[in-house]
Amino acid sequence: MTTMPPDAGPVLLIHGGAGAIQKGEASPEREAAIRTDLARSLEAGWAILARGGPALDAVEAAVRVMEDSPFFNAGHGAALTSEGTIEHDSSIMEGRTRAAGAVSGTSRIRNPVSAARAVMERTPHVMLTAAGAEQFAREQGLPLVAPWSFFTPERLQALERVQAAKRTAAATTEKDRHGTVGAVPRDGAGHLAAATSTGGYADKMPGRVGDTPIIGAGTYAHDATIAFSGTGHGESFIKGVLGHRIACLVELKGMTLADASRQALDELAALGGSGGFIAIGADGAAVLPHNTPGMYRGIARGGRMAVAIFGDDVLDA
Repeated sequence: MTTMPPDAGPVLLIHGGAGAIQKGEASPEREAAIRTDLARSLEAGWAILARGGPALDAVEAAVRVMEDSPFFNAGHGAALTSEGTIEHDSSIMEGRTRAAGAVSGTSRIRNPVSAARAVMERTPHVMLTAAGAEQFAREQGLPLVAPWSFFTPERLQALERVQAAKRTAAATTEKDRHGTVGAVPRDGAGHLAAATSTGGYADKMPGRVGDTPIIGAGTYAHDATIAFSGTGHGESFIKGVLGHRIACLVELKGMTLADASRQALDELAALGGSGGFIAIGADGAAVLPHNTPGMYRGIARGGRMAVAIFGDDVLDA
């Protein structure tokens, strides 16, 4: 498990999905493009933190970059349901007041994370779903696009593979089962935030909602404890209320973030779940654990940035 010691300055972690690819699955050109877009996400969030901006702005900026990239299962490039349709989920939370917002089951909002923030800041609610969320986004002037604009050849092929595997009882790969993007920053004032966004997984039932928009399960932030964003088998994250579980282990049991994260990852596995998460503590300590062959991930702190894909990649920022 990658762990980073406490840091008094700003810190930003990102993930682009656990179990995404194994070595040799992608061409060198595609792998390089994935690393480039992970770096672009870090740069977008870090630029805000470096000038003294708030964690909430940084987390939205970092996630928007990955939503706009075709290489991650969120926004453009999201996984397709069993009916070949798009259904996005996203959430955001800020740690100072624990205000939160989320959207689920949308198919036309260009950047679901921005819609989630609008729900948090401009409504008395925490979550809006499907047509209601899209109507709200339209009223707020957020960009809406045609559902087909989110499709990529890779996601269409993934749906075909999964459906073919179901017919023949063949195994599917981690990259078809998982995929989510997220970010957690600690800003110069010590405030935390978290955001997560996903298309779910290939061949999911229409209407299925995973952990991503569920506050406490896939996304959580509280200045007194941690900021957390998860990726993996969403149903298991929900059952374990994983983000809030780690916060409780830190706050109520006095565990370090690293120890609490190890226990939470073990509990996730005990529930039959695979995946990973990123988390930052109130003191700036950081963890990026996963129980899959790899996880798209990155860290920025002290002006240094590093990204990784595979399990044995070293983050040296």
